[in-house]
Amino acid sequence: MATDTAPTPAPTDPLEPSAVPGPTFAVHDPLTAVPLRLRVNGADRPLVVEPWTTLLDALRERAGLTGTKKGCDHGACGACTVLVDGRRVLSCLTLALSVRDRAITTIEGLAGGDSVLHPMQRAFAEHDALQCGYCTPGQVVSAVAMLAEVDQGRPSAATDPARRFAGRPDLDEREIRERMSGNLCRCAAYQNIVAAIREVAAAEDA
Repeated sequence: MATDTAPTPAPTDPLEPSAVPGPTFAVHDPLTAVPLRLRVNGADRPLVVEPWTTLLDALRERAGLTGTKKGCDHGACGACTVLVDGRRVLSCLTLALSVRDRAITTIEGLAGGDSVLHPMQRAFAEHDALQCGYCTPGQVVSAVAMLAEVDQGRPSAATDPARRFAGRPDLDEREIRERMSGNLCRCAAYQNIVAAIREVAAAEDA
């Protein structure tokens, strides 16, 4: 005697978007969501964020720029370093709403439009100034901003207070290590990082 049986449902593909719940930080709160336009790497990016969304999460989860890394999320490791109006900031401690109408540069924006690497990116690769690579975007961005600070004649805690800081001619290893101390490398590639920065600092067009 035949019996009616319900058809067996097809197994759910775990890779289908409907089968994977979205991460909580990507769910917009309709009562608090705010439209926002960020100027990132020379292009305007319209986003919708909650007021508490950090620049780091806005870049990674809303704008799809995943080069900037989330490390400690407490401002202690430097992996999330980006440039805002040319100055390095920790994007995990910066609210996205606070940088509207500001020029933001991420690691993706350092390379030229024709995909030519920035001199600092090229030097890091040539000197093998990385191991796992997780901290590398923050290291590179921070190093670019650090050289700009040096060119402005800004001293550091390692600068000899007895004489005026001369800029790049005074940028020895001690100065570089002090100025890059906010960027941690758990793989300890520091020696090669210093070598890469020194090479770029010595180039007149960098």
